Amino acid sequence: MIQSSAEVETLARTVNDNGGVYFVPAFSGLFAPYWKANARGVIAGLTRYANKGHLARAVLEATAFQTREIVEAMEQDAGKAVDSVRVDGGMVTNELLMQFQADILDREVVLPQVKETTALGAAFAAGLAVGFFKDLDELRATWSVERRWTPQMDVARREELYRKWKRAVTRSMDWMEN
Repeated sequence: MIQSSAEVETLARTVNDNGGVYFVPAFSGLFAPYWKANARGVIAGLTRYANKGHLARAVLEATAFQTREIVEAMEQDAGKAVDSVRVDGGMVTNELLMQFQADILDREVVLPQVKETTALGAAFAAGLAVGFFKDLDELRATWSVERRWTPQMDVARREELYRKWKRAVTRSMDWMEN
């Protein structure tokens, strides 16, 4: 159905929404915040009207829903709200996903100039360890924003989509018997 990751956004844009289709990628169980090793991946909400565009959109949206679950768990554990989310990696080139991420999180999503910040962070840590960089302030001065996405989805729609995601997640649980 999809030959390369670059095709996913194009395919997902052939539809206006997920058509009620939800994809839960629990291929090796569900990890944080569920910790359910016996869960398995599911596609829920299929009807005869669902097409490959709906499936592509559901796959993209799953990433954003999972991120929201992690952000909420972090906020609960820390007792502090997360005001914005910084993103990096290959998926940041997907405009549809980044906007949906901002919408479902109801937070600003920020893309730095350097899109591979995980590798950059490792290089910075090594540079600090050997004295190449003076301190953290010097590193902070190198960081800059390329793009920001702000939430545009209304609250009722956001919460309806998230509620249905959570319902799909429950369908993936306890798939494997002990």
